[in-house]
Amino acid sequence: MPINSRHAALAAAFAAALVVGASAHADQTTDKLKATLQARLPNVEIKSIDKAPVAGLYEVNLGSQILYSDAAGNYVIAGELVDTKTHTNLTEARLAELNKVDFASLPLGDAIKVVKGNGSRKMAVFSDPNCPYCKQLESSLKSIDNVTVYTFLFPVLSDDSTAKAKSIWCSADRAKTWEAWMIERQTPSGKAICDTSVLDKNLALGHSMNVTGTPTIILTDGRRLPGAVSADTLDKALTQASAAAR
Repeated sequence: MPINSRHAALAAAFAAALVVGASAHADQTTDKLKATLQARLPNVEIKSIDKAPVAGLYEVNLGSQILYSDAAGNYVIAGELVDTKTHTNLTEARLAELNKVDFASLPLGDAIKVVKGNGSRKMAVFSDPNCPYCKQLESSLKSIDNVTVYTFLFPVLSDDSTAKAKSIWCSADRAKTWEAWMIERQTPSGKAICDTSVLDKNLALGHSMNVTGTPTIILTDGRRLPGAVSADTLDKALTQASAAAR
């Protein structure tokens, strides 16, 4: 091997060793920090810890929230990190990235399917039958065409929500019964005499995905939209997600 080539190979190997060493050091630091914080904050579940964009700070991922800590875990900051140059909310952007969903992995058979127009655009939504914002979203969906909506019944507000969800799921036409209740306020009258274990699965699925409120919309590009967004905002988001998935 020529000398120059040998030097280049050695330099590359040295650089790789530095990267591996730095990664191992980072893992040791974050692992130790996670253990320290978990012991000091036993009532919260720490999902992961990574370096924050600010030197000396570490990002503590709680799933639905991000905290920031020093390397020793002696101090924790609860707040949003904002880039003053770009006016970007880094905490919000990072939380959205961490909570992205693999749409293809969703058990769509456990959802109520409603097809509007050609149904080319797709979305999933976690909804409670008694959630006023969910009803607002359903009203907004009336003006949106060419979309397939998969609604995961997610009864978290009350026992009545569970009773209504069971009645809707056991109806002969789930989609029709769901829309009749959410839009026209026609109380579902069917008896919950079918297998409603899907509701427990939906609750477990939502909790595993850090769904903390209803409605929570999941787009095909993995993004989520919390709350009853406007029809215009949702329509644009559906188009963007559909284009990104191609």
